[in-house]
Amino acid sequence: MDIFSFFSYNITMAKKDNETKTNAMRILDKAGIAYKPQFYECDEFIDAVHIADQLGQSYDMSFKTLVTVAKSGEYYVFVIPIDKELDLKAAAKSVGEKAVEMIHVRDITKVTGYIRGGCTPIGMKKQYKTVIDETAILFDEIIISGGLRGAQIFIAPDDLIRVTNAETAAITV
Repeated sequence: MDIFSFFSYNITMAKKDNETKTNAMRILDKAGIAYKPQFYECDEFIDAVHIADQLGQSYDMSFKTLVTVAKSGEYYVFVIPIDKELDLKAAAKSVGEKAVEMIHVRDITKVTGYIRGGCTPIGMKKQYKTVIDETAILFDEIIISGGLRGAQIFIAPDDLIRVTNAETAAITV
C-alpha cells in the first residue's frame, strides 16, 4: 500500500469508526467546524520537522503547540510554525506577563492531558489562554497535531482561533 492509499484509508476509517477519532476531532465535530484528519505511522516521539519531511508538508503551514508557565503560575499555549522558535519575551508580552518559560517535558501530560508529540491546543484539560503566531492567517488551512502521535488536523486558521478562543501575535524568532 503506497503512502497516499494509507492516508486515504485512515481518513475513511476515521469517518466510519468513532474510535479512531481523537478528543480534539470530536470537539471540532461537536462545534460544527470543518477539518481534515490525517493519520500516519508513529510509535514514538519524532519532532514535527521530521514528520513534515516524511509527509512532504510545508513547514510554513505546519504548526506545533508549545506550553509555557509564567511566574504567576498561569499556563499559556502558543501555536507556532514547526521550524521556528518561540520568542519568550514576545510570548510573555502577548499574554500580559513579564516572562514565561517552557514547561518541562515531564509535565506536558499533567498540564494538558496530551503526550509529547501529540499535544494540540484543542481540548486540553483546561482551556488555557492561547496565542497563535500571526503567520497562520496567511493560509487557507494549517496543519496541527490531532491530539495523539500519528494524527494531524488540517484546519482553517480562523476556525482554530474560534474553537480555542485564541488571539494572534508575532511570537516567533
